[in-house]
Amino acid sequence: MKRRKPEQTATSFFRRNLRNRETGAQRIFCRKTAAFLTGGLLVCLCLSACGPVKEKTQKTEKKEVEIPITFTVNPTTGKKNQQELVEAFNQKYKGSYQVKVDWIMETEDEYRQNLKRMNVTDQLPAVITDLRMLPSFYHMMITEGRIEDLSDEIRTDEEWSSSIEEVVLQGCTEPDGGIYLSPISTAAFSCSGIFWNQELFAQAGIDHFPTTWEEFWECCDKLQAHGITPLALHTEGTGWSPMLFATAQLASTPEGLAFMETLYPESYNNAQGRQLAETLQKLFSYAGKEALHSDFDVAYNDFFSGKAAMVANGYWMIDQIPAEWKDKVRFSAFPGNTLVSSPETFGWSVVSGYSEEIKKGAVEFLKFRTLRNKQEKERLFSSQGSTGKAAQQDYIQAYQNVSGLVPNYQVKWNSILQEETIGKYLPKLAEGEITSQDFVEASDESIDRFRQEW
Repeated sequence: MKRRKPEQTATSFFRRNLRNRETGAQRIFCRKTAAFLTGGLLVCLCLSACGPVKEKTQKTEKKEVEIPITFTVNPTTGKKNQQELVEAFNQKYKGSYQVKVDWIMETEDEYRQNLKRMNVTDQLPAVITDLRMLPSFYHMMITEGRIEDLSDEIRTDEEWSSSIEEVVLQGCTEPDGGIYLSPISTAAFSCSGIFWNQELFAQAGIDHFPTTWEEFWECCDKLQAHGITPLALHTEGTGWSPMLFATAQLASTPEGLAFMETLYPESYNNAQGRQLAETLQKLFSYAGKEALHSDFDVAYNDFFSGKAAMVANGYWMIDQIPAEWKDKVRFSAFPGNTLVSSPETFGWSVVSGYSEEIKKGAVEFLKFRTLRNKQEKERLFSSQGSTGKAAQQDYIQAYQNVSGLVPNYQVKWNSILQEETIGKYLPKLAEGEITSQDFVEASDESIDRFRQEW
């Protein structure tokens, strides 16, 4: 037998070995493939038996963030306050944010008192309004870290900060630079003056609104002489309408204005305090008996039923003028050409106890409110209220030509005086049960109690 060369034998062995390995690998691959296909077939059969499989959605739908807030329903008119603002925001931010409103049938004073209860029970909504109307409670909320400092959000947002009038921003800024009240854009809608019935004025032979306080008292005498109740007043709550008259009259002198600009006066037992009490007593001599032990809703009804010729209130009442009264109700600044205004009272706060996403949505809502307020002013003032009510046109003229703005007493005086003393002693002062000096001394007692409690 012919022998093979060694190198040939090795080569042949290598080739045979390679073929054997390939054949083995192919067999293993085939077995695995068969097993895989068999398993896949079983899975398909099982799935077929169970019915069609729904394909999983890759994208997770983003849930709207709800921003809880409480607004009042006007007890007199039944109108939901801020309804248009809420609807406009919810429409614009649909899919991202929604303001969830708890509408309550309460007066503004009742709502403010309930803020304190909700704070104690930790039931405050994410956004709270009217906080600056309760000065001591407002500062307590800051001290305890219950409301957010919005200064960074406002100052770093050019669109937001540039839409706020400087006087408004200053009013909402604390001495340390913090901003806990999201401002409205303009002071134009924050002012109060006198609404008057020109038909009743005409019946008394009065053809224009008085421009001085001397003329004002003469006007009241003429109306009364013709059997017309001059003033629609009330004594409950913080005595809003009569206090507007009295504080505006007090601020007609430099000394009185300086007193009105003082935060937490140290005493009312001075010339200014006595003048205030005497003016309040005089005002009620021109009001009906129904003004005693009643709230502003009674004063509102007295005016719009034609029982009284004048009522003091702010711009917001223009929207509450009944359609049939739109041509007979006029608006004027207080005698001396002043308006009462503190735009910070319209600042809203964000409560700290909520999640970051809710607080972020609340801030977006407040910015939306500021920008909307700016647009409202531009639209209204460019048209001069030509399509609105007579009182609206009067208001625009009064605001543009006013000589000065008087601070709102509700942001200057202690809460005990406002919430307890006025309601208790104003009816007694009006009925002559106590003197103006008694009223002043009761006001000073409120200062002592306030210092002890706070």
